[in-house]
Amino acid sequence: MEKKKKKHVALVVAIVVTALAVVYIGIAFFFQSHFCFGTVLDGIPVGGYNAAKAEQAIKEEIDGYSLTLLGREDGEEVITGSSIKVAPIFHGEVEALIKKQNGFAWIATLFQKEELELERVVTYEEAALDDALSELSCMQPQNQRKPVDAEYSDYVSGKGYELVAADYGTTLDKTALKKAVGEAILVLDDTLDLDKAGCYVEPEVGDDDNRLLSLIDELNSYAGVTITYDFGEKSETLDGDTISQWLTDEDWKVSVDQEAATAYIKGLGKKYNTAYATKTLQTSYGREVTISGGAYGWKIDNSGELEQLLADLKAGKDVEREPIYAQTANSHGENDYGDSYVEINLTAQHLFVYKNGALVVESDFVSGNVSKGHASPTGAYGLTYKTKDAVLRGEDYETPVKYWMPFAGDVGMHDATWRRSFGGSIYMNNGSHGCINLPLSVAKKIYETVDKGYAVLVYKLPGTESVEVQQQEADSVINTINSIETVTLESEPIIVSARSMYDALPGSVQALVTNYDVLVAAEASLAQLKATQVPVQP
Repeated sequence: MEKKKKKHVALVVAIVVTALAVVYIGIAFFFQSHFCFGTVLDGIPVGGYNAAKAEQAIKEEIDGYSLTLLGREDGEEVITGSSIKVAPIFHGEVEALIKKQNGFAWIATLFQKEELELERVVTYEEAALDDALSELSCMQPQNQRKPVDAEYSDYVSGKGYELVAADYGTTLDKTALKKAVGEAILVLDDTLDLDKAGCYVEPEVGDDDNRLLSLIDELNSYAGVTITYDFGEKSETLDGDTISQWLTDEDWKVSVDQEAATAYIKGLGKKYNTAYATKTLQTSYGREVTISGGAYGWKIDNSGELEQLLADLKAGKDVEREPIYAQTANSHGENDYGDSYVEINLTAQHLFVYKNGALVVESDFVSGNVSKGHASPTGAYGLTYKTKDAVLRGEDYETPVKYWMPFAGDVGMHDATWRRSFGGSIYMNNGSHGCINLPLSVAKKIYETVDKGYAVLVYKLPGTESVEVQQQEADSVINTINSIETVTLESEPIIVSARSMYDALPGSVQALVTNYDVLVAAEASLAQLKATQVPVQP
């Protein structure tokens, strides 16, 4: 009995196992053509679906597809799949996924999900897409703002140049937009960022353009320079407020307006140049004279200063210096010759040499022959150079000298060993060809004192003539007055001439005119004759 019971149980178990095996194998064969339990295809549950049903599920999902376009400035628009007739295309991809799965492992799929991805291929109508794009709000001309290039700002004092950001605008590139949207649809993307996809027309120069950023740096390097020009106790400062007005850019490089820079330099010259300017001198005779003529003084070298200025700007560093000079003077003070100069009084035929305010030497001299038209020129000059053992040559002379110190072209100071005397009135009829003839010892002393550029101040000072010259001038007036004789109406020209000559004399020389009372009496007689003259009737 017990044996029969055991056999019965074994039979039941065998039947159950067999039944289960049949079921297992049957289900396994089912999953040879269907997706296993828990299978998700592109987010769609397809467990138990065959290929056709899975494809239908995908199609139904695509029927509700839409693409959201994310534009600039919070713009957002939607293109629906139905509007462009999006439809899937299947080429056996679903069947291939089913075949790849292990149908005999279907039991495991009861307890876990398997997520599969399908390389979908869809199609859409291109004409419909063109229509959909053309109807987008962002594609309407009134909603599109053209891009504006980034640039640099105007110069701001204390700040310099800054980046003016580009306006990237909202103008879409229709070709790029269609391409990006088409690609997004083909892979059924949910959203498309138009900016990231490169759908906008970009400015040619963006905020991160290295050419622009480098240009701004270069502009600020130039405008950031401060040049302080020293003019003795005075100074002039050139900084970005002025420099910025000279700057332009060409081919992404800074250019300096050289005409404007030159105009600035000339402005400095107009203010501080003293060459050719009239000088005043408190003479050694206690009287002040005004000296005009001659080129002595400060003179900025416009071209040389421009070259240095451009170099300073390019270096981008602050500088404190003097301008580049074509010629210099002794002082930036009230008198540019300072307290070291040669003072030459042609009237007195006497000169003085000062160095640092101290008198070094003084002497009589002989200047240019007045009677032959070789009078020495007045003016303020700088010593051109100095040399020893020179030979002075002219049309009718060739003269060796020991010390030669020119200051006004071929006019200079030199020794004149052939002369026995100096000063007085020698220069009037027996003077030089224009040079200042000096005793040898005086010429040597001056040569040892002066150097190139030393100030030479040449002037005339009436009243400082030698006694001999004063008497000669007085005698000339005396003789003119004596020639008046009997006063008639015809005497008027000579009386007027005598008066003019007398008035032109310094007071000290006027005192030497011993017949001045004769001139006064003649003037009175002439006035009386003219008063009593009967007018001639027509």
